[in-house]
Amino acid sequence: MRYAPALVLLASLVVATPATAEDRTQLVREDAKPLTGRVVVIDPGHQLGNHNFPAKINRLVPAGGFRKPCNTTGTATRGGFAEATFAWRVSLRLKATLERLGARVVLTRQANSQKRWGPCVDRRGRAGNKIPADLKISVHGDGSYAAGARGFHVIAPTDRKPWTHDIYEPSRRLALLARSSLVRKGVPRANYIAGGDGLDFRGDLGTLNLSNVPTVMVELGNMKNAADARRMTTAKGRSAYAAALARAVRLFLR
Repeated sequence: MRYAPALVLLASLVVATPATAEDRTQLVREDAKPLTGRVVVIDPGHQLGNHNFPAKINRLVPAGGFRKPCNTTGTATRGGFAEATFAWRVSLRLKATLERLGARVVLTRQANSQKRWGPCVDRRGRAGNKIPADLKISVHGDGSYAAGARGFHVIAPTDRKPWTHDIYEPSRRLALLARSSLVRKGVPRANYIAGGDGLDFRGDLGTLNLSNVPTVMVELGNMKNAADARRMTTAKGRSAYAAALARAVRLFLR
């Protein structure tokens, strides 16, 4: 039997169209909003005004079986560009990208201000636990004065019962994806820490220890290094960092 061209086209459209509303919703999610229904916590390191509140940021808080100061002032480039501002701007770019992909994004602080401090590492560590979030990324810059020290490294929690045993493996996977995504963007691995492979495991950070969801901390560059500082102080450089982290999140959650 011969079919008219219009009928052939109609038949092909019927076959190609998902059979149910659920199928169509899934197709739209995969094509346009792959992170729909996902929740990501972004922790922009420190707060610009921390140095104005020494008593508050130096008080001890729980950090996962021990106590540590609430927070620190963070570092800065030799030209005075603050780590808190760098982390804030990268985090906002990352937030915008993930929201375009359909994710709900929660920030651990809502401003970058000389008039504010914190939140403390125990609050940062637990951020996302009650939501619950799918993952958490803490954004930082390092401040090493070692000669020639430059590059990024990703910090994941060690396997510490009862604190991080349940999130150790997925956090390690997230760290590997973050590392590979930053390398793809041309960001060099740190040559002064973590054995030069860009991946570190630490059990002394409350931001990681108190999390019940997969988490990593990214030190995106050494702010005391001139080459790193050039990247970190430009909108283009911060966009590259954010794009790399967004890729890691998408690959982790797909």
